[in-house]
Amino acid sequence: MTYRCDFDLPTQQVTLDALREKTQKPNFWANQDTAKTIMRDVARIEREIKTWQSLEESLDENRELIELFIDDSSEELESEIIAALDQIETEFKTLELRLKLGGDYDTRPAVISVYAGSGGTDAQDWAELLLRMYIRWANSQQMKTEIISITNGDEAGIKSADIKITGDFAYGLLQSEKGVHRLVRISPFDSAKARHTSFALVEIVPEAQHGELVVDIKTDELRIDTFKASGNGGQNVQKNDTAVRIVHEPTGIVVTCQNERSQGRNREQAMLVLESRLLDIEIKRREEEEAKLRGEHIEAGWGNQIRSYVLHPYRMVKDLRTNYETSNVDDVLDGELMPLINSYLDEKVGKSVD
Repeated sequence: MTYRCDFDLPTQQVTLDALREKTQKPNFWANQDTAKTIMRDVARIEREIKTWQSLEESLDENRELIELFIDDSSEELESEIIAALDQIETEFKTLELRLKLGGDYDTRPAVISVYAGSGGTDAQDWAELLLRMYIRWANSQQMKTEIISITNGDEAGIKSADIKITGDFAYGLLQSEKGVHRLVRISPFDSAKARHTSFALVEIVPEAQHGELVVDIKTDELRIDTFKASGNGGQNVQKNDTAVRIVHEPTGIVVTCQNERSQGRNREQAMLVLESRLLDIEIKRREEEEAKLRGEHIEAGWGNQIRSYVLHPYRMVKDLRTNYETSNVDDVLDGELMPLINSYLDEKVGKSVD
């Protein structure tokens, strides 16, 4: 397998030095959103450079141990070499994964939207299970999760939710989750214990940076409503109208934010999500144009399911794009997504080098 490698140590060091120089300017924190993005990039590149340098040092040290082993084949030295090689393999797998992520937006935080589809209460419960799965995955990757908005289901689960996941390559890793997810199980809400099929739509967009959109968002094209934020069980978490709903009339995009305590902050968050979704539209437009130039077929619509989760009559999770499958359904629903993510990235990289 050949990977696109965009990580060149000297080049990355130059990039890091340039970013550090920006952080020293007196007005660096004048725009906090930009400053936070730069600080996040500095920390990410520092970690990557350190990991590559550490791997290089480990390889040199292990080479010396092997040379010693040639002269002194002791069991103690053999055990030390095996342990060192295991550690090198672990570090290399992490770096190998990063080499598969060469997209312009792969390093960005990801905004995830989960929508219950057809299937009534079962679908709303399924949407909540997916939300839980992504939060648990993020926790396992030491990534930060932030709930932007949740609309509770009529009886159980959720109708929709928006969350932001921040961490190294969050969008690059989670892009594998875009699409329709199908669940087959014995319904816990059916007294007859019948088997039900439920659907949920997952949308993943990279977080936009303020001011990067070519599209001008005009104020007169926005409809902004405010209302009381509500928590689980319909309880009001704010007495004032702090929650914000923004409708972008040209595209029909609707964004709701109710997580923050102030209306102003909710409005800022909602605008950032709107910009992120408009950025995703622009990314898709560019990809379609490039695909047309290459003479590739463009699949219309989002209706095709990407993954099936079967709990009855057998237990199986299968990704329909890569044919990767596993019977460890509980592990997947508990956030063990890396095998599925890796298989998707392998498939994507394989197509790009064909």
